[in-house]
Amino acid sequence: MNNQKTDFTQGSISRKLIAFMLPVLGALILQAAYGAVDLLVVGRFGTTSGLSAVSTGSQVLNLVTFIITQLAMGITVLIARYLGEKKEEQTGSLIGGSALVFSIISVVLFVIMICFSRQISTLMQAPEEAVGLTSVYVRICGAGIFFIVAYNVLAAIFRGFGDSKSPLMFVAVACAVNVIGDLVLVAGFHMNAAGAAIATVFAQAISVIFALFLLAKRKLPFKISKADFRINSQCRRALKIGLPLALQECLTQISFLALCAFVNRLGLEASSGYGVACKLVNFAMLIPGSLMQSMASFVSQNVGAGNEKRAKKAMFTGIGIGMTVGCFVFAFILFKGDLLTGIFTTDAIVIQNGYDYLKGFALETIVTAVLFSMVGYFNGHGETLWVMMQGLIQTLLVRLPLAYYMSIQPNAGLMKIGFAAPAATMFGIALNVAFYIWLNKKETVKGKI
Repeated sequence: MNNQKTDFTQGSISRKLIAFMLPVLGALILQAAYGAVDLLVVGRFGTTSGLSAVSTGSQVLNLVTFIITQLAMGITVLIARYLGEKKEEQTGSLIGGSALVFSIISVVLFVIMICFSRQISTLMQAPEEAVGLTSVYVRICGAGIFFIVAYNVLAAIFRGFGDSKSPLMFVAVACAVNVIGDLVLVAGFHMNAAGAAIATVFAQAISVIFALFLLAKRKLPFKISKADFRINSQCRRALKIGLPLALQECLTQISFLALCAFVNRLGLEASSGYGVACKLVNFAMLIPGSLMQSMASFVSQNVGAGNEKRAKKAMFTGIGIGMTVGCFVFAFILFKGDLLTGIFTTDAIVIQNGYDYLKGFALETIVTAVLFSMVGYFNGHGETLWVMMQGLIQTLLVRLPLAYYMSIQPNAGLMKIGFAAPAATMFGIALNVAFYIWLNKKETVKGKI
């Protein structure tokens, strides 16, 4: 491990932040490509019902993936903190205990997704023609949930080390496997949504094997023993950081599922159009998302080293980077969104529905850069309880009620529903600015005592 490259406590903030962020962004792009390729291939070689099934089923899979990613944030933050504090020896028990915790979580998710796939599909209000296919998609993904969980935990470990390139490598291999699997099973064997789900699970399994291989070859500054694989104080500390984030993400993603259900009431074409738009939204949110993940590692290491001033500079640097890129993404989505939705389907009505949602959503690409950089800063400080609170407030009090209100209007359309996202984010920014000011005043008073 190159200590100079992974030491965030010195050197150019923008250069090191971008160098760490780019591989994170690359890995997120490839992860998003899983679902995008599924939709693309099913849209071209499957049926409209299959497209709706993948759209709805992938929302469920996103719920699981995002919750696991946030729960694993505790691992990333603590490993980075220990590196900053020069206490690498505590990492072994952290990884061992976390491995046991996430294995238990995988078993629970396996049972839920296998046994209740039909009920989940119905709860999602999947169109009647697509309920069966949606159920199959959820069940197959549930069968391979262990690999999906393991990948995200391993990625969190690597990022904690300050290594964002290795996760990019093993997800790149998996993405290639997924593309081949989709073409063979969906285009070749006409397995529709089921083929897309099988390809996704198989690809994740390959990524886990490759990740374990890379981890085994790495010269680690600590040892992991059998005694570490138990519920210990280190994994409890990681859960204390990750659980509020996971709870927030769970309720946030459930709100997205509710939003999907609102849209599904508008018909099959609206459901398919929204599904296509969501895949594009996932790509548009990758830069803010990579900033948030990178910021947590960057800030946590500097906090561990006692360099708070540098941690603050990192947050403002991230906001600047994110907003600059966000302006370009905003313009492209707003004016050329129909070209993007047309990549996934040839159905003119579905293309227009997807574009309508994107036009309402477009502003989110700018304002999220501010919000996510601040959230990453607070995560790096371990202020995850606040992150959970502000996320729930903006989601449950603004985004979801506004989206529901728009969906029940006589002239309900996806553009108005889409605007609920940036409206909630702007409210969230106001909350976080207030908390940032309060936190700084608190630290100033503490420093005078």
